[in-house]
Amino acid sequence: MKLNTKLVMIMLSLLIIAMCSLFILNQYSQNDLVNEIQESSTEVSKAIQISVADLTAEDSSPSRLKDYLKEAKKKGITEVNIMNNEGEIINSSNPARVGKKRDLKKSETGLKASRIARNKRTEIDPSQHPYDLMVPVIVGDEQLGYVSIKLLLDNIKTIQHANFIYRLTLTFLVFMLGIGLTLFLARRYTSPIHRLAESVKKVSAGGFTETFPVETNDEIGELATNFNEMVKRLKEREDLEKRLNEAEHLSKVGQLASGIAHEIRNPLNYISLAIDHLKSELLPNCPEKRKELEELTGKIKDEVRRVNYMVLNFMNYGRPLKLRMNNASYADILARVLPLLQEKLAEQRIEILTEIDPDIPAMYVDQEMLRNCMSNLITNAAQAMPQGGRITLGARLDKEANLFRLTFTDEGEGIKEDDIPKIAQPYFTTKEAGIGLGLAITERIIKEHGGEMSVESIVGKGATFTVTLPAGRKEQVS
Repeated sequence: MKLNTKLVMIMLSLLIIAMCSLFILNQYSQNDLVNEIQESSTEVSKAIQISVADLTAEDSSPSRLKDYLKEAKKKGITEVNIMNNEGEIINSSNPARVGKKRDLKKSETGLKASRIARNKRTEIDPSQHPYDLMVPVIVGDEQLGYVSIKLLLDNIKTIQHANFIYRLTLTFLVFMLGIGLTLFLARRYTSPIHRLAESVKKVSAGGFTETFPVETNDEIGELATNFNEMVKRLKEREDLEKRLNEAEHLSKVGQLASGIAHEIRNPLNYISLAIDHLKSELLPNCPEKRKELEELTGKIKDEVRRVNYMVLNFMNYGRPLKLRMNNASYADILARVLPLLQEKLAEQRIEILTEIDPDIPAMYVDQEMLRNCMSNLITNAAQAMPQGGRITLGARLDKEANLFRLTFTDEGEGIKEDDIPKIAQPYFTTKEAGIGLGLAITERIIKEHGGEMSVESIVGKGATFTVTLPAGRKEQVS
């Protein structure tokens, strides 16, 4: 609900409350006033009836007026005087007034304020407001005299005053209710605005993770939604700038590394030619060591070929890999990888354990590429255990998913949760030595095979890399 609508509803509600309350109060006040007037009129009528009876009777009895006045005082009648046409008081509720005369010329019939009570000491409280009611008594065509009744209309004034106080109090309460609702509404809107201002300060300081909860559908909710959208876009822009800067950096590093890799191929070619020359010179002259030399030179040639293959793929990192697929046993591939790493692993006091399913079928892969991946993963695991430990290599066929699952588990330092998404990014490394391409190339090779690489790690307890490769594909024989 919009703020304008809320304000209008508050004002209408206050207006309705005030009108209904004043109407109900007015009804009660009118009823009290009418009842009071009716009761006073009834008493005045009784007083007139008694006066007429006294004027028409041969003898008047003051005791009747006294008895009547005892009850009439409750309704504001303080004195009743009965006069003849000459103004002589022939009967009165106050015996001291009997026989006295009033100047009828100065007396006006009807109801008027009494001046006698204000100027002389009487039984009437000065704070009260007495009135004189002069009524001529006419029977038939003959006027018999007058009836003077002293009234106190303070009951009616009290009702009117109380009604005024009630109205004033009610107006004050409605006004205070309006102030309370306005303060509540102002606090409800200013408090989120203050919090939003603090959030804006944090965002301006670079805290693009700051968000503001959307709790209402009014202007504040709309402002919070726009704020969150703004922060989201700023975050996306910052991420884009970081990726652009990173891409620019990687491009420069890649150009440099590609140039270095190109230069490496020349000494590799020389080493390969030198090995062939040594092999041709030494083997005929050392028949007793022929087998040992053939094995040693063969390993050197294999490693030179593997390094050359890696350099070639590194130079073509941004291009699709050219896989040379064929059937191969995982155990055979592993048997060609471990001897090359054995000396280094022994120096680090690292033990290799294997948990390979003996019934695992042959895999349809690029053997050189897969050997490179396995070498990178084992080397990476060894580097995580500088004090030594065990590396467990597992392999099995998941028949339900039709996938080969290859695992590499170490007991090293583990990988931080924030670093796990970055481990396969080019040039990302947490080690002092290395350029951060090993796992990047490994993941790319696995993906070119149609597989995936995942990692699970607990800091301080180690990590497990899992490689999944599709099964069921065989080399096509023409």
